[in-house]
Amino acid sequence: MTEALATPEGHRRRLLILGILCTSLLIVSMDATIVNVALPVLRADLNASITELQWTVDAYTLVLACFLMLAGATGDRLGRKGTFQAGLALFGTGSLLCSLAPTVGWLIAARVVQALGGAMLNPVAMSILTNVFTDPRERARAIGVWGSVVGIALGVGPVLGGLLTGTVGWRAIFWVNVPVVLAAIVLVARFVPGSRAARVRRADPGGQLLVVSLLGSVTGAVIEGPRLGWTSVWIITLAVVALASLTALLTWERRHPEPLVDLRFFASTPFSAATVIAICGFAAFSSLLFLSGLYLQEVRGLSALQAGLTLLPAAVGATVCAPLSGRLVASRGARLPLLVAGVAMTAVALTFTGLGPATPPWLILVAHGVFGIAFGMMNPPITNTAVNGMPDDRAGVAAAVASTSRQTGQTFGVAVAGTLVATAGGTLDGVTTAWTAVVVATVTVAVLGVVATTARAHASARRVAELFAPGHHVPATHGPAARAGE
Repeated sequence: MTEALATPEGHRRRLLILGILCTSLLIVSMDATIVNVALPVLRADLNASITELQWTVDAYTLVLACFLMLAGATGDRLGRKGTFQAGLALFGTGSLLCSLAPTVGWLIAARVVQALGGAMLNPVAMSILTNVFTDPRERARAIGVWGSVVGIALGVGPVLGGLLTGTVGWRAIFWVNVPVVLAAIVLVARFVPGSRAARVRRADPGGQLLVVSLLGSVTGAVIEGPRLGWTSVWIITLAVVALASLTALLTWERRHPEPLVDLRFFASTPFSAATVIAICGFAAFSSLLFLSGLYLQEVRGLSALQAGLTLLPAAVGATVCAPLSGRLVASRGARLPLLVAGVAMTAVALTFTGLGPATPPWLILVAHGVFGIAFGMMNPPITNTAVNGMPDDRAGVAAAVASTSRQTGQTFGVAVAGTLVATAGGTLDGVTTAWTAVVVATVTVAVLGVVATTARAHASARRVAELFAPGHHVPATHGPAARAGE
């Protein structure tokens, strides 16, 4: 079937497959943001605390961050088509369970099920895409469309969430996934060819467990700190677990022959910078959605629908500017869009530190629009910067790390912003304090956008690429040779 897809007669079929894959990306990415506008309604309907609202969002993004790379390797090993269909079924089941949730605890658990399915979709879909689109130019255009869908989904999510919550109810934001998933399962079975990797990387269960332990303990400590007390036994224990997990992960990954995260990548300045930019940029964006939903409804008294419409300029800005940024990166490099994104997001964050009960609506609308434009400009250069200079056989792994960093940023953004709101005297005080923290993240995006695109940075990427060249000697601190000499 793959040979048939490569012929001109298969062009329409390839486009159909791209549409099916982009649909999966759309619903998975959208569910990371669609809940935000519904949070105040959920708080009242399910009698949820701020901490529980944080977990409602972060249970989803945290699980995605932990398992994206494992899911990609599973698809390579067991077959991408079957893994993709299993992910769709699990995501749809989780969505249905979310819509039926009688308590916030049920909802959080169902979000975990959703995320486990979602983690099986995006990296596997990218592998299917590269297998179907064999012509380099056509593949580049397909990946460009794929990348633009991320910005569209993240921007449209809050608007659709507000519309559904305000007209049908918050459960509808999960119902909407079920028919889409059912249709996708049928279409995948009919049109998507089966494939698997010719050479499968060795599994790294130890690295996977340590990543889960690290991200879970850090997120848990930040979210639960205000409720349990920062000096409580539980929070101190989580902090110790996080430190121990990080130390063990660094040691383990240096010694594993095919690590989940190859630490040598971080010697590339563009790769390291892209990782931090993704974390900071997406933390800022998730903070915008979380904080705006609370401010607009609990301070300004807007309905969920009105709050969603207030976020519409951000959705439009992200949707329009994501493809424009992709073309700008191709023609002029990543520095300009990253710098523009960092500066614009910083300006908005500084403006929102002065929010009050009577802040002019036009200012809020304009600020949301500017933030959306900045986010749309920032997202495409992240993957481009991460894979800059990487050899072709390592570019996929580098892109997977960038995707994981995005989800990690969303998780930390909600965790930190929610914690600052929970510890403040009121919603407004917490929101303005949290925006001060966002300024730090957005300034980091601007600074690293310059650092990652210097001649010295590009030279570091070339040196890392040479480490993976055929015949290059692997240092004794990494791989089987290390254990042979112990």
